[in-house]
Amino acid sequence: MLYSAVAKCYADLEGMSGRKEITAVLAGLLKATPVAELPSLVYMTQGKLRPDYEGVELGLAEKLALRALAGASGAEPARVYSSYVKHGDIGAAAEELLTDRSQGTLFSEALTLRRVYETLLRVARQSGSGSVEAKLRELASLLNDASPLEARYVMRTVAGELRLGVADYTVLDAAATAFLGGKEARPRIERAYNVHPDLGFVVAAVASRGIAGVDDVKVEVGVPIRPMLAERLSSAQAIIEKMEGKVVAAEYKLDGERLQIHRSGDDVKLFSRRLEVVTSHYPDAADLVRAHVSARNAILEAEVVAIDEDTGEYLPFQELMHRRRKHGIQQAIADYPVALNFFDILLAGSSDLTGKPYSFRRKKLRQTVEETSRTRPVPALSTSDPGELEKFMEDAITDGCEGLVVKDPDSSYRAGAREFAWIKLKREYRSELTDTLDLVVIGAFHGRGRRAGTFGTFLLGTYDTKRGVYASVAKVGTGFSDEDLAKFPRLLEPYESHVRPPGVESKMVPDVWFRPHLVIEIIAAELTLSPIHTAAMGSVRPEAGISLRFPKFTGKVRDDKRPEDSTSVDEIVGMYRRQVKRVE
Repeated sequence: MLYSAVAKCYADLEGMSGRKEITAVLAGLLKATPVAELPSLVYMTQGKLRPDYEGVELGLAEKLALRALAGASGAEPARVYSSYVKHGDIGAAAEELLTDRSQGTLFSEALTLRRVYETLLRVARQSGSGSVEAKLRELASLLNDASPLEARYVMRTVAGELRLGVADYTVLDAAATAFLGGKEARPRIERAYNVHPDLGFVVAAVASRGIAGVDDVKVEVGVPIRPMLAERLSSAQAIIEKMEGKVVAAEYKLDGERLQIHRSGDDVKLFSRRLEVVTSHYPDAADLVRAHVSARNAILEAEVVAIDEDTGEYLPFQELMHRRRKHGIQQAIADYPVALNFFDILLAGSSDLTGKPYSFRRKKLRQTVEETSRTRPVPALSTSDPGELEKFMEDAITDGCEGLVVKDPDSSYRAGAREFAWIKLKREYRSELTDTLDLVVIGAFHGRGRRAGTFGTFLLGTYDTKRGVYASVAKVGTGFSDEDLAKFPRLLEPYESHVRPPGVESKMVPDVWFRPHLVIEIIAAELTLSPIHTAAMGSVRPEAGISLRFPKFTGKVRDDKRPEDSTSVDEIVGMYRRQVKRVE
């Protein structure tokens, strides 16, 4: 497959906005690609090189990408930077500079999809001494043979800013159209993706074996399952009414990190909510699984919580985040020991339990997990009485939890779905808005006075899942300790951008822009309409978005969440509409 054909298709997609049109063009590209090369094409169309859970990151730092472009184009660094700032897009700058380069291309070799993919994979995997120069050489080898249009998409891929607007589910629609004759089979393809979230693998299975290839995709130890998610309601009464008065199962919602635990014999692998491997952060949690989980082959879900060994009390989420480090793990284990609260079991032995009702899975969980001071099935209550539910929530709060997750006992485990089969109930929902939101840092403003020399406030965004953009929702400067203010510039530096990043939407212009990556937890007095912030613009009132009144940083950096897993625009609109008091 020639990369020129891929680049031409990317250019066509870039000019489209209609979902049907995008799906049709992408389906044509998939159909024209050899089956063996489909995984590579799919990953690159997502702006990736491997599925998320393998942790292969492609994005190069801005300075290194500009340096590679200068070397390949022969332009002076100042000219390269000027072109980049003018376009606000390293891909457009590459296209312009390679069009203008004086060197001939008589000896260039046509780029293939395979070569581009394998070269970028080598770039991503280079590390250690000499890795910077090695990355530059690999990238230069592509750019020297690339046409200007090909260079546009090579550089955008390298920078992690492909700009195609192609979501995972659009790829699934395109695969159904290309290989199964229509989107009727899309739910079956989606189910395969949710239990085996490797989009390249799933598309290749569809292309090679049709619907049988999809149906043969099974739950597998070692491959994380996309987590089932909960909806929100504001009261116990509303939850019981939503569940049509049936007896529900209410579980403690702990203030920790959600883990998906895969065990095969003595091999234990821990995945975060965003499907990253985090075993190295919690080796003691893996030991707890080996010692206190009876199933030798299993997939379970649990909340890992920091614990005070002297009192047995659970500690806040901020304390647990001390475990998220690359060095000094043994000291962190000693300082911040953890406990596991198991709340689901998805596979036991060779039996896939995701299709079984919650009540069956809960019984199996209790049979599988030994209750100790460090391991237990999460406390649960069965009731249809809102008063009992409220009392159980107060017990959970007293025990250091955030609230409850209330579950339909007849519900199966819907991987990747957010449904009212699971509903969150927090104490904060009773007031106008003291619920927390997970928002993405998209910019910062320089501090003054005591904060001079660092950032004083941060511009936050919320993810618009329909349009694939991060829309500004608030500017926050309170709640940050001196330690936070010293730490944030280091956390944000790799994502700094001299221009507004693609996919970021804001009328407000900060002193420094950041590519969406860092997610932080915010609390606020209420949601309000705003002509300045672009989140949910026009959804409640023309020319008005939704913003936060009196936002405050809670102290939690949500390392366990990807930016696209942050609180969405749709969730914020729903929360606004549920407020007793609306500011309109």
